[in-house]
Amino acid sequence: MRTALLVVALLGAAAAAASAATPVPVATAPTRVNVEALQPKSLLPKRPLHTEFVVEVNKFGQVTRVHSGKASNDVPFNTHTYGNALQMFIRTEDGHAISGLYRVTYDYNPQTARVRRNVTLVRAGGVDPNAIGAANAMMAIARKYATHAQQPGNGVSPAPVATINPKRLPDLPQVMKTPSP
Repeated sequence: MRTALLVVALLGAAAAAASAATPVPVATAPTRVNVEALQPKSLLPKRPLHTEFVVEVNKFGQVTRVHSGKASNDVPFNTHTYGNALQMFIRTEDGHAISGLYRVTYDYNPQTARVRRNVTLVRAGGVDPNAIGAANAMMAIARKYATHAQQPGNGVSPAPVATINPKRLPDLPQVMKTPSP
């Protein structure tokens, strides 16, 4: 009985000491991180860049394909703007979509390190209003090849396939008696 009381008293004292050592949490405002200050300015282009694409838009406002384009001298900028143009939705301010051809321009300003995008209607109509959006078409292709690669015999197998039936392997003493090649 004495040992039980002694154990309870020691556990109580240890718990009190542990709770007294724990500091009281203080609510502080989260620190704001200036992302623009963290970006390495040396990697940004030093001169103004301009790309221009003429895109076809369906009845939902999705870009279905790039009709034509004018590239800048900076390949990464061209790649980013082309990808952005393919994923765009172009709609009016009230949310309606007008199918047709649009001119999308991207202008990079090295002083502000920002890209400005402008969209203007070239002509309404003249395109397939029921065409599938380019982003949706690319996702459908990716899903097709992802399921194709998961089927047996296609793509990369996760592990080497056994050429010998493991149930018919020879006994270890028999293997040890055979000469090595």
